[in-house]
Amino acid sequence: MSERLKKFPKALPLKKIIGPSFIILAFGLGSGELILWPYLTANYGLGLIWAALLGISFQYFINMEIERYALVKGESVFVGLAKYLRWAPYWFIVSTFIGFGLPGIGAAGIQALNNGLGIAYSKWIAIGIFILLGIILSVGKSVYSLMEHLTKTVILVGVPFVFILALLVIDIDTIKALGNGLIGIGHGFNFIPEGISLAVFLGAFAYSGAGGNLNLTQSIYIKEKGYGMGVYSQKIAGLFKADDLDKPLKLSGEKFAINKENILNFKAWWKKINTEHIIIFWFLGFLTMALLMILSYETTFGHTDNSQGIKFIAHQSVRIGAEIAPWAGVALLIIIGLMLLQTQLGILDSTSRIMAENLALKKMVKDNSRKIKLSKIYYFFVWAQITFGSVLFWLDYYEPKSLIVAGAVVNAWAMIIHIALVYYLNQKNLPREFRPVWWRKLIIGIIFIFFLGFGFITLWSNLFSKI
Repeated sequence: MSERLKKFPKALPLKKIIGPSFIILAFGLGSGELILWPYLTANYGLGLIWAALLGISFQYFINMEIERYALVKGESVFVGLAKYLRWAPYWFIVSTFIGFGLPGIGAAGIQALNNGLGIAYSKWIAIGIFILLGIILSVGKSVYSLMEHLTKTVILVGVPFVFILALLVIDIDTIKALGNGLIGIGHGFNFIPEGISLAVFLGAFAYSGAGGNLNLTQSIYIKEKGYGMGVYSQKIAGLFKADDLDKPLKLSGEKFAINKENILNFKAWWKKINTEHIIIFWFLGFLTMALLMILSYETTFGHTDNSQGIKFIAHQSVRIGAEIAPWAGVALLIIIGLMLLQTQLGILDSTSRIMAENLALKKMVKDNSRKIKLSKIYYFFVWAQITFGSVLFWLDYYEPKSLIVAGAVVNAWAMIIHIALVYYLNQKNLPREFRPVWWRKLIIGIIFIFFLGFGFITLWSNLFSKI
């Protein structure tokens, strides 16, 4: 019996497909944009903004190749890779948990929120907030819809607020420093300042966007949003919604005929998702990074103890409160705290999706006939991460910057691996008509070589040089 082919759906209007890029943008806001790039700016000035622009541009092209696969196949890249590489699911589970299990972003959000509300740090408050994040993810009917709504709300409130603050404090000298920084001219250095921590710099590059395996969840999110062949895929329901628990799990996508109509429909989709991603992720992402770096430069550059943890955020608040109004400084801390906690929520969601789907793939190999409840596996990983983070808080491991940098270096190496794997997958599993054109392949190759070289230099400077 021949396999029934589906039709490649027609592209939706642009306004109806906006969503997944907001989520992946929010991941970057909580790591690179709010913490690492402003931290580097506080200590070295705006001469590094060229690297922020390069980093988010790299991730734009990385993300689009991930979206390409899901758009055409109607399945995540994890499903595709598991067909060719038996070890891939194990790698994604382990590397994701190690890279994002460290709760640095959540710890930074809790610290900023505590400072804004005038509350002393308490491990029990931190643990309680982490448990609350798990409850939020557990009660929605559709996890994706919940995440998209919360993310849009936080970004559409937080980014305009930062924009207004930046306009109020910026001056002509800062604009000149910004322009110089875009071409690599800094305060006493060109491109890279002497003495910079390469681990922090690599981490900032890796987090100019989502970073690590989180980039790969674009293939899950656009599938759940119904982009292209993803319209035929299953969704993850909330923990207390049994809608999908009695259905056989289906992770693989549908097939379609290679004909003129379907190719044209793909091209229409490809044009629109590129437009959506370049507007929401690349443009809004870089604008936000630039504003946060400007704000950090104007309020903290030259302060004596910026290098200690994330004290530069407190310095920002004090300066904003003095120059504008006390409430503005407090509001900045609260908004930064909420944006960071929103990012932690998104990370819990995305990493749990990654690990759940990969564990389900291994279970299906052993016994494809039984019903596998993806939602329950997903929530197992959500609460496993919350438990791990809570244990670290209970043991008083909560210094945000060190946790974020450690995770970022791991995730930079995870990116090196998944860039190569996705390139291999698109060449191996996509029909020729849907593969990337030569210049996109060239860009992906350059990005891979850049991260690989940068990763080895960082390892050498931080490990082998001390032996």
